Amino acid sequence: MPRKRKAGKHYFTKDHENAIIQYVATEDQRVRTELYVEWIGPAFNEMVDKIVYTYKFTNLPNIDALKGECKVWLTTILDKYDPNKGSKAFSYFSVITKNWFIHKVKKNAKRARTEVLYDEMPKEIDNELITTHNKYHETREEYEFWQSLWSEIESWDNANLKENEKKVLEAIKILLNSIDEDQMIYNKKAIYLYLRELTGLNTKQIVNNLNKLRTKYRIFKKNWVNGKI
Repeated sequence: MPRKRKAGKHYFTKDHENAIIQYVATEDQRVRTELYVEWIGPAFNEMVDKIVYTYKFTNLPNIDALKGECKVWLTTILDKYDPNKGSKAFSYFSVITKNWFIHKVKKNAKRARTEVLYDEMPKEIDNELITTHNKYHETREEYEFWQSLWSEIESWDNANLKENEKKVLEAIKILLNSIDEDQMIYNKKAIYLYLRELTGLNTKQIVNNLNKLRTKYRIFKKNWVNGKI
């Protein structure tokens, strides 16, 4: 069993993560009930509440009923979480929860005949959906996104990459490792210059191989958004 809970702002800790892993690993209903009551249920309650508040889903009609419905639904998909796929439980369930409420937003908009596709909203409207009162959820999810992306990139090393693809991939990894450094590269031309110096390839070769890596990234991003990672 995980350690006894400690009070604090981090409502979804490593202990909660371990509780979910233990839950999916056993078929003992008594153990599952104990894990859910003590750890998983409270974490889900807090997560749903914070997501609704952070992304202003509070504007949905009957939001309290919807929150209850979402929490019940999360319990029905607990078995679908697979820790062997590399994603953290927090990221997996928070992404799924956001998508669940986004679907409700779209359904409600359609019902009112004013449907607006979430992904096509103007940036200024999109930004208005996010409050700045709670940074923990946003920061945590961003961290886990980059952790998963880095693991994904590392796995590409094992793929059947051609020599130039490997050169560009290694250069990209160096670039990502430089994000927090003072000499971080900001503009597109500088990035291509940087890649040419690192790889010894010309711009056309770099673009061709970047396009191949972009395809891999798009697949990763789609799976992340859909809660499959």
